[in-house]
Amino acid sequence: MSKKPFYVTTPIYYVNGQPHLGSAYTTIACDVLARFMRMDGHDVRFLTGTDEHGQKVAKAAQDAGQDPKAYVDDLVKNFQALAKAMGTSNDDFIRTTEPRHIQAAQALWNELEKRGDIYLGSYAGWYAVRDEAFYTEDELRDGPGGRKIAPSGAECEWVEEPSYFFRLSAWQDRLLEHYQKHPDFIRPSFRRNEVISFVKSGLRDLSISRTTFTWGIPVPDQKSEGPRHIMYVWMDALTNYIAALGYPDTQAPLYRHFWPNALHVVGKDILRFHAVYWPAFLMAAGLELPNKGIFAHGWWTAEGEKMSKSLGNVIDPIELVRSYGLDPVRYFLMREVPFGQDGDFSKAALIHRINGNLANDLGNLAQRVLVQIQRNCDGVMPDPEELHTHDEALLGPAYGLLPAVRDAMDDLAFHKALDEIWHVVSLANRYLDQEAPWALRKTNITRMGTVLNTSAEALRILGILLIPFMPETMGRLLDQLGVPADARGFSHLDPAHTVPPGTRLPAPQGLFPRIEE
Repeated sequence: MSKKPFYVTTPIYYVNGQPHLGSAYTTIACDVLARFMRMDGHDVRFLTGTDEHGQKVAKAAQDAGQDPKAYVDDLVKNFQALAKAMGTSNDDFIRTTEPRHIQAAQALWNELEKRGDIYLGSYAGWYAVRDEAFYTEDELRDGPGGRKIAPSGAECEWVEEPSYFFRLSAWQDRLLEHYQKHPDFIRPSFRRNEVISFVKSGLRDLSISRTTFTWGIPVPDQKSEGPRHIMYVWMDALTNYIAALGYPDTQAPLYRHFWPNALHVVGKDILRFHAVYWPAFLMAAGLELPNKGIFAHGWWTAEGEKMSKSLGNVIDPIELVRSYGLDPVRYFLMREVPFGQDGDFSKAALIHRINGNLANDLGNLAQRVLVQIQRNCDGVMPDPEELHTHDEALLGPAYGLLPAVRDAMDDLAFHKALDEIWHVVSLANRYLDQEAPWALRKTNITRMGTVLNTSAEALRILGILLIPFMPETMGRLLDQLGVPADARGFSHLDPAHTVPPGTRLPAPQGLFPRIEE
């Protein structure tokens, strides 16, 4: 039976700035999901990359006295380093300056123009360079000195220039119809309601080219005299999701296999572009929409305050990993806040999770079981006798974990998946305390072996299910449990794949050192 295809994407990160906690958060979430789906039998394609065009980059390159391409070539290394530092298992990394992407964006433009959805006009209105976004008068508020401020807080400027337009207004009803027929197309549900409200308020045709700067993809086959047009950066950027699959060749193997089996994970600030503009472009080009939809996550504050350079509280995710370890950081970000909600990062909360959930709960459980096997069973997996009711009360929930974890992961409810897993961690610790194998060594050595074998089996299940969240540390745990590298998939989560009695185990090593505050 062929595996079900699953295509997951991060937004392509805008290079004009350092990677921050938000970009690491999205990348880690997509990585956890990609790893989980691979282990659950799906054929996964995981894409990330960088958005390198636009006025903001052009101005920053000019200020730095550099050619824009040389400038972005330097910056993109920061985002490639981030992907590596976060342990990302992406299959591809796309840059919008690559020939494959430029070809795809121009092909999409030509298709929209051929179908009558692009026309030439002139634009006059408010534009935020920082957001690379257009705003209507009623979306703005007055700022100091009479300046106009966008909902994002970005300053807007009045722009007048010739422009090509996309007939976005023509797709309003069909977008609303799609949202109605596919209620999970935009998640979480409260974000869906925001988008529907925006679309119902009336869509205006979208300016999709600029003439006041040149750093972007040229509009193909321009028929007008006058200034040369480049594509609006969002028209360019959104195309990356299909460019990476081989578009405009819709018969390309990757495109045929993975599109439209796609999930786009984005920050809430760019939801409008993904939930309104992108599906409208696809509909207008006669292409299928991503059938797993769009999921918008929330923002992180730092110690109760918005992160900003001026406050000096921007969190460097790579430095965070250096200080606390990659897997503890991955665990914290996925456990602390429901994905989709805003969250507050504090070092105290991170240390609490590391010392409590990881060191005390899971790490101590593993250490106690493995040390007992090393000391009292000569480092060999003991042979269990017939299981008692207490043993079944632990193994039953452990063997039954996958469906509940899978349901949570389907909803991108990472915290719920971890709650389900930690329920069994708690059961295993309670079981070990009640059965006290260190005492059974003196009174019933056969029963001691059963308890240790049962505890090790629970740990094996937990270790496999936690691989997507903490791949390196769970790899070490499963090594210490004697689990072969080729027996760590979800198809091995049953009694038939328990570690055979008599298997020699290596000397135990601690998994999660406690953090001294």
